[in-house]
Amino acid sequence: MSGAHGPGRFDPFDDDPDGGQHPGGPADAPRIPTPRVSVEDTGRPLPDLPAPERLVLDHRVLKSLLGAWALAACSPEEAAAVDDHLGDCGTCAEEALRLRDAVGLLHAEESLDLDPLLRSRVLEGCLTRRPARIPVPAWAAPYDAETARLDALLQDIGDGEWHAPVRLRWYEQEEQVSRRTTVAGVIAHLTSVDGLIARAIGLDDPLGTPAPDGLGPAARTEAYWTASHYPPTRAVRAPWRDQSHSLIRTVSFAGSGAPGADGSGQLPVPYGDFDLALRDAMIDRAFECWIHAGDIADAVDYPYEPPAPRHLNRMIDLAARMLPGSLAARRGTAPPGEPGRSLRLEVEGAGGGEWLIALDGGTDGSAGRQVAHVALDGVEFCRLAAGHVSPDEAAAGQVGDRVAIRDVLSATAALSRM
Repeated sequence: MSGAHGPGRFDPFDDDPDGGQHPGGPADAPRIPTPRVSVEDTGRPLPDLPAPERLVLDHRVLKSLLGAWALAACSPEEAAAVDDHLGDCGTCAEEALRLRDAVGLLHAEESLDLDPLLRSRVLEGCLTRRPARIPVPAWAAPYDAETARLDALLQDIGDGEWHAPVRLRWYEQEEQVSRRTTVAGVIAHLTSVDGLIARAIGLDDPLGTPAPDGLGPAARTEAYWTASHYPPTRAVRAPWRDQSHSLIRTVSFAGSGAPGADGSGQLPVPYGDFDLALRDAMIDRAFECWIHAGDIADAVDYPYEPPAPRHLNRMIDLAARMLPGSLAARRGTAPPGEPGRSLRLEVEGAGGGEWLIALDGGTDGSAGRQVAHVALDGVEFCRLAAGHVSPDEAAAGQVGDRVAIRDVLSATAALSRM
């Protein structure tokens, strides 16, 4: 025998691996020298480190640790015990292999926030397989989608965020005005103004019974806020959501031909000093819901996307159709009803399109007398119509009559209200 380790075996920690026989010269140094002393140790030799203790566990315990071992969640001592056991137990080794493969199929941790468009995609997929017996009218679909998106936001914020300050902004007589409230106050505002439609189609008015006649959106909001004994809290969410569900249900049954129902959506809805057809009022409320949801999202630092393109197009179309009346109101003249000069409004991006805006009365612009052309992004146009940007701030491509362009941009801002 050649030393304690057998012939030909090299021990890196043996000072003399050849057993003291060094033919041909002095002993060679080992490849990994044994630690001697260090200057920092003041000449003392390094202490011997104790070998780590091995856990002694029975088969039942080791088998229960396989899941944690596969997830790398065991302590070092437990992992060493499992590793030793897997070399001796074929059954556990097979189970460990299956668990390791399963861990590889697990997805990385993802956000639990739901996609705001998930509901509409699920419904669309369901309806392609079985049409709804009572479908939501196309002109009510934007309101259905925007109230659902806002409700998803509200369910995702904490109690304290319901009192985050929000400033409502709109235009009055060429000037931007604002009103300070909270997230809960915004929902109370939406509830009170949505009550205009509820009252028109025979549902309960959130202002109570009997509710005052002839109140517009701003007056109804102030009355609703004043009637509250305490500042609004998250308790306003349930009445608002119940009312929005009732509105959608009622107009859907009306479209199905229920007795006495107006399925065409032409029922007039009073807005104080003007009326809107029911179909237009529902799009108006969808627009307000989206705009104020954006105000809430900004207040609580929450990401919020624009509406679906087909819904955004309906909102832009309503604003474009209301522009001739807004122009006439700014000038203080009644529309003569004859086509005259026109401005081509080009709204770019998803949901956009082109509209001829009659400048001198009437509802239809004449392409033969087009005097100006304005191009805006769709979301920017909606922000202008909501009073969130001024006519001067609206990023627009402008060609033609500068006075006509200024009139149309100002009339767009004048569409806004509380």
